[in-house]
Amino acid sequence: MNVSQNGWVVIAGLGPGNEALVTQEVRDAIGEATDIVGYIPYVKRIEPRDGLTLHATDNRVEVDRATHALEMAAERKRVVVVSSGDPGVFAMASAVFEALENNAENHPDWLDLDIRVLPGITAMLAAAAAIGAPLGHDFAAINLSDNLKPWSLIEKRLQLVGEAGLAMAFYNPRSKSRPHQFARALEILREACGADTLITFARDVTKPGQELLTVPLKEATPEMADMRTVVIVGNRDTRRVGNYVYTPRYAAEG
Repeated sequence: MNVSQNGWVVIAGLGPGNEALVTQEVRDAIGEATDIVGYIPYVKRIEPRDGLTLHATDNRVEVDRATHALEMAAERKRVVVVSSGDPGVFAMASAVFEALENNAENHPDWLDLDIRVLPGITAMLAAAAAIGAPLGHDFAAINLSDNLKPWSLIEKRLQLVGEAGLAMAFYNPRSKSRPHQFARALEILREACGADTLITFARDVTKPGQELLTVPLKEATPEMADMRTVVIVGNRDTRRVGNYVYTPRYAAEG
């Protein structure tokens, strides 16, 4: 990236937690930024310095946060919107473009802003690497939070994806406010995928306290997951080899 007299917005992924997994491209953007915008825990990962303003906000104001970033870029500030993992996976990239669309009529000049999305390593991919290769064939990523979609839709997707024979990676599997829903998810998965299908719970992946647990679905319990856990469910061909779990790259006709 080159320093410009014009403002810009960069939407950057900070990876799953280990600072070594932040890309150099993201580091360079942060180094050139005048303003950092993001959810409080992610902004805390940015080292304060002269000439840099940190704007930390609550997790439920994504579009407001994105609008603020666009406003500052229109004022010729260099803004980095930070997300964990990859900003395009259940994160801030979509929120920025939603804010852009919402304001296009009143601020048509924003459509000419320099907006870039810088990829990061997702918790899903970091967890898969720690386990082995459970996503080696077709897979689906599903956010189990019902904050932005009805739980009935989540149930339907779990059922259909399981019946289709895809491996799955789950974000936000179980929170204190909805502990019962993950129990229901496990019921659906046992029926759709088979009770012997492997499921892995990867907690605090890439961090010092990382914990990995793999069991068949018939042994999985809701308490094995929380909001710091990425859950990966294999397909019927997923297997163990030594301490590793992998899904073959091939599949027979169903």
